[in-house]
Amino acid sequence: MDLTNKKEISKVRIKQAKEFLNDAKTVIVTGGYKTVANRSYYAIFHAMRAVLAFDGIDRKKHSSLISEFRKLYIKTKVFNDNMSDIITKLFYIRINSDYEDFFVISKREIEQQLKNAEYFVNEIEKFLKIKK
Repeated sequence: MDLTNKKEISKVRIKQAKEFLNDAKTVIVTGGYKTVANRSYYAIFHAMRAVLAFDGIDRKKHSSLISEFRKLYIKTKVFNDNMSDIITKLFYIRINSDYEDFFVISKREIEQQLKNAEYFVNEIEKFLKIKK
């Protein structure tokens, strides 16, 4: 992946992250909390992919992608530790929302997770503007 392609791939991925975030914001008003959880998680997933594109890294397996992001950007203090907590929480909620029949999430909790996803995507976007 050359530098030009890395930038283009990163732009596409952060755009996708923002689209998922906007989807979550739209759906929350209808009470589709499980969908909000899914879209919020995928917003941060694609934001992580946008950053890792600059390192020539892409992972399809979620746990591998999260591990790489934490190793390269959380442990090195590029991003705050709270971003790791956001990943953990949204991953857990998304898995349970998608696969557990009786999983229930409150309006208050999903609103907080949506705010966390927005914070996460915004932090990544700020970082990417510096990298350009």
